Amino acid sequence: MSADLFSQDIYQPLAAKQRPSDLTHFFGQLHVLGEGKPLRESINSGIPHSMILWGPPGVGKTTLAKIIANAANAHFETISAVLSGVKEIRAAVATAQQQRDSHGRKTILFVDEVHRFNKSQQDAFLPYVEDGTLIFIGATTENPSFELNNALLSRCRVYVLKSLGVDDIKTIINNALPILPIAPSIDNQALDLLANAADGDARRALNLLEIATDLVADSNQPSLNQQTIEQVLVGDNRRFDNKGEYFYDQISALHKSVRGSDPDASLYWLCRMLDGGCDPLYLARRIVRIASEDIGNADPRALEIALNAYQAQERLGSPEGELSLAQAVVYLAVAAKSNAVYQAYKAAMADVRSTPSYEVPLHLRNAPTKLMQELDYGKDYRYAHDEQGAYAAGENYMPQQLEDKQYYFPTERGLEGKIAEKLNYLRSLDKK
Repeated sequence: MSADLFSQDIYQPLAAKQRPSDLTHFFGQLHVLGEGKPLRESINSGIPHSMILWGPPGVGKTTLAKIIANAANAHFETISAVLSGVKEIRAAVATAQQQRDSHGRKTILFVDEVHRFNKSQQDAFLPYVEDGTLIFIGATTENPSFELNNALLSRCRVYVLKSLGVDDIKTIINNALPILPIAPSIDNQALDLLANAADGDARRALNLLEIATDLVADSNQPSLNQQTIEQVLVGDNRRFDNKGEYFYDQISALHKSVRGSDPDASLYWLCRMLDGGCDPLYLARRIVRIASEDIGNADPRALEIALNAYQAQERLGSPEGELSLAQAVVYLAVAAKSNAVYQAYKAAMADVRSTPSYEVPLHLRNAPTKLMQELDYGKDYRYAHDEQGAYAAGENYMPQQLEDKQYYFPTERGLEGKIAEKLNYLRSLDKK
């Protein structure tokens, strides 16, 4: 019984079985692997260099590293920054030294999720990259300029890999069908649905294909149709790296679409984030921020609508509350725009932080006690409601050192145009 157990083939995911061993069967990334491109020339010459492969999941970072090692006839070592530490780094370096000294062979050390290593762990590679003990290839889904040490970055070339196109994904799926245990057929509608659901991720596409194949495995003539793929995709979310590079790219796109007064793009990015599993309350908070930062007093209703949407999401939850977020986003996108309050706030805060704590002018201080009155607290204060038009023309409300300082410069857009007219009128009274 034990002999039978160990004689069985070890299961390999379809994505692992389909991994290409050379550039002939590698799909996508023509911007770095096209004819005449430096990376392709390096691979073809068999002279690899240290590099960082930056891109989303499932675009071939690990596969490309193995292809580079094969082309250079180099020993291939791999560690994961999620599971490894200094001990594993030292073991990999020792193997590389043995390969060099005993066999005269180069070693490519592939570090997956390299951004997970801390500074000291990243620094551990530097001496061995410098002396040629190993050629370092790091893979990351995060922006290397934020996540990797400058010392390591300066020794590596960064290649940006992109999501695969739908046609590339379809080709990968079609190539995988014959090697499946039951070799199912797939109709065009199912192929389109599966390729789009993969969202540029080849590994995801092959995993979904394998699950779908299992569903029809008992059929006499196994065939994958749209209904089968839909069954596999129930409850499935698109790629969304919460709090990672794609997260911040998408929230930036949402914010800038609203600022740019494009309701359609604003809705699209809102839906992309919701579809990817972003916390709706996070989006609600950002929408409130946008209402003040980019609309402000040009349309004060924007803040009210944003806050109402936040409360609706909080009270109703998903999916009912998300419609309120959509309503708010559309309103903010079409509202008059002004960042005058935002700029005024930043300027005032900069002054507060960079200047001394100036005293409150005596005439603005309260005088609830006799001593305070004797010290002239509140003396000569002019009660605005007793003045003509409820405005004490010429009065100063700033510290004396900042008298006549202006932070708020309203625009001529929306309600802020009326605010600008009023402030100009009041300042003319001050001059008189």
